[in-house]
Amino acid sequence: MVEVDLTTKLKMYDALLTPAAPTPAYRANEKTEDPLAMFSGDMMTVNVNLCGLPAIVVRGGKVMVEDKLLPVGIQLIGRPFGEATLLEIAHIFELCTWKNTN
Repeated sequence: MVEVDLTTKLKMYDALLTPAAPTPAYRANEKTEDPLAMFSGDMMTVNVNLCGLPAIVVRGGKVMVEDKLLPVGIQLIGRPFGEATLLEIAHIFELCTWKNTN
């Protein structure tokens, strides 16, 4: 079902832009006591991998959480065998946003 939804959308668009994770990044070893919370960070990427579609995560900026500036990632999902186009889109995105995300 997910694969059909994604491939249908990819017939209209060169790539899809989605969050890479449901939350901003967390500190190293912060979630080791709660494996379920740690694994929930993968929920946005697992479906894409199971569908066999190419995807790449790029920096999406930073957000303020509890007085801390934390990085967030953006996932770009491409068409089947569309790795070259996907890499080109990711490269352009990073060039256009580099100075705003440092």
